[in-house]
Amino acid sequence: MSRLHIDSLTKSFNEKKILRDIYISCETGKVIGLLGRNGTGKSTLLKIVFGTEKGDSQFIRVDDKVLQNQMDRKGRIAYLPQYSFLPKGIKIKNLISLFCTKENADQLFKSDLLKPFLNTTPRNLSGGEKKIVEVILMIYSDSKFVLLDEPFNALSPKMISEIQKMIKEQSQQKGFIISDHRYQEVLDISDEIYLLSDTYLKKIKDFKELQQYNYLPKNI
Repeated sequence: MSRLHIDSLTKSFNEKKILRDIYISCETGKVIGLLGRNGTGKSTLLKIVFGTEKGDSQFIRVDDKVLQNQMDRKGRIAYLPQYSFLPKGIKIKNLISLFCTKENADQLFKSDLLKPFLNTTPRNLSGGEKKIVEVILMIYSDSKFVLLDEPFNALSPKMISEIQKMIKEQSQQKGFIISDHRYQEVLDISDEIYLLSDTYLKKIKDFKELQQYNYLPKNI
């Protein structure tokens, strides 16, 4: 079992505190849900964990390795951003082996969800199709931990259900941290839930606490 440990993480923009004293950990075999209203700093938190954004202070470790730079994250942390990141002119079948182990690549070549796109380049895909490809590549990527920012956005209910199944299957050997406004879909597959509110991260025990912290209306 591997563990991703995030501690003492703080971030400000123009002297306004966005994240304060954040602590969260994730083990392989677990799915962690990260909820919060727009603008609370969920994406910023994930970017700092991945290393593309710097915290004012931070301590991030995978097992015994303290992560100082982007190279330290290689093979340890993968990240799905909200924007499209695939190179526009490379065929999907050639991208699979860049992100995945051989075993996972073989699985994806047989996947009914990806088969229609294998000989296509990202520039010829619609926004929704690109999202499907990107989410799947990250879920099956060669990393112990996967951070997914809005993976269900712009996907149909059937596709969301397929993606949820893939996350659960891959979570047997990986750890996932998922942030999405579709809270029910996050709750359905998460082993633990955290709410980012008023710069602090709170571990949530049940649905009522989400109402108590005004993330959900009281009358649901």
